[in-house]
Amino acid sequence: MFDKELVKKIRAAFPRAVKDFTGRERAFFDNGTGTLVCERAAKAEAQARVDCSANIGADFDESQKAKETVLAGREAVAEFLNAPSGDTIVSGESATKLLFDVSYAIGKECNGTENVVITELEHYANVSPWNELAREGKIKEVRFARMNLEDGTLDFDHLQELIDSDTKVVSVTSASNVTGTKIPLERMSSLAKEAKAHFIVDAVHHVPHGPIDVQKINCDFLVFSGYKIFGSHGSYMYMNPEYMENLKPYKVKPSAKSGPFKWESGSRNQAMFASIKGVLDHFLWLAEQIQSQYEGKFEEYNTGNRRAYKIAMDASQQYENLLSKVVLEGIDDVPGLLSIPKVKVFGITDTNRLDERDPTFAFIVDGVPNEDIIKYLWEKGGIATRAANFYSYTVEVFNQSKVNRISLVQYNTLDEVKVFLKTLNAICIMK
Repeated sequence: MFDKELVKKIRAAFPRAVKDFTGRERAFFDNGTGTLVCERAAKAEAQARVDCSANIGADFDESQKAKETVLAGREAVAEFLNAPSGDTIVSGESATKLLFDVSYAIGKECNGTENVVITELEHYANVSPWNELAREGKIKEVRFARMNLEDGTLDFDHLQELIDSDTKVVSVTSASNVTGTKIPLERMSSLAKEAKAHFIVDAVHHVPHGPIDVQKINCDFLVFSGYKIFGSHGSYMYMNPEYMENLKPYKVKPSAKSGPFKWESGSRNQAMFASIKGVLDHFLWLAEQIQSQYEGKFEEYNTGNRRAYKIAMDASQQYENLLSKVVLEGIDDVPGLLSIPKVKVFGITDTNRLDERDPTFAFIVDGVPNEDIIKYLWEKGGIATRAANFYSYTVEVFNQSKVNRISLVQYNTLDEVKVFLKTLNAICIMK
């Protein structure tokens, strides 16, 4: 796990972790919307934009360098996800666009009798593509597995009832972007495979918080976004090679007929690939700082940088569990969310179950408008966060139009959490 000195080093790797561009000190708790950029990623992106702005496919040096940058980025993402190779990684404008691309391709195989099973914990990026197939008559219906309202977990019994011989796709978030609830993906995969359905994972919210292993999950597709994990905008999808070749995406005629380029619309942004490679270099650096704590662990990930990524993300997850515990229980003499009057937290609140959630907390305060909470946190505590629906189906299930949300990552600190809790306590007492 991280000690105080390592947390300082991590924060130093993010130019805006302590102060924003105006010079104001603040705690950045809006990471679920988009994380701060690490310096390695920003520098790599800028260098790639200057040095290899030419398009790939030519013999001259700048074009060759652009090609090398794209290939290096693909391979790094593949190792990070424990995917077989860089050839299984597709890039895109956004996770939403990639999920629409996959849904359209799958829709071409359907005859209108099939169903798609998703859950009530989804971001609309994993709802609207499937609703669109139903609207167009490509599939019969979209089925939503219920969420347990008391703790924000998935009702597996209901999920199993929904999956049948007509289920074409099971598509699920790896963690809710509202409650932080993680989904047991391997269990989900078994259900999907038994039904001979495609299994798709939206890992956008979980990606900065813990390890991801697409081979262990046994998923057919998994998508995440670079700006949710310390890099630039743009997204990446692992795709089972069988479906990469056999499915038919919408594409222009001259483009590649196989591999990731078959799925990628237009020219690749090499600077985007340089950025994600910079992010993953940050994780390699992080693994070096803590590798002595992992002697004999994760030895099965012994190819390339796979073990290092596993170490870095496991340690991040453990540190974030500590942050979550303090958010809920408090620190020193400052009460946590569970003890602050009028506060209602959505999702898992049992601190013995922190492994079941990411450090994302949605809450409301009885009798106090969400906008007042967010404004007070910013003006009095320097806490940068927001209230919104976060494009989440889950917020609607909770019968809310908006919720307040904080989402923490590896550069956040216990001191920042303490300031947040003090400030929230103050407004709740005043109101």
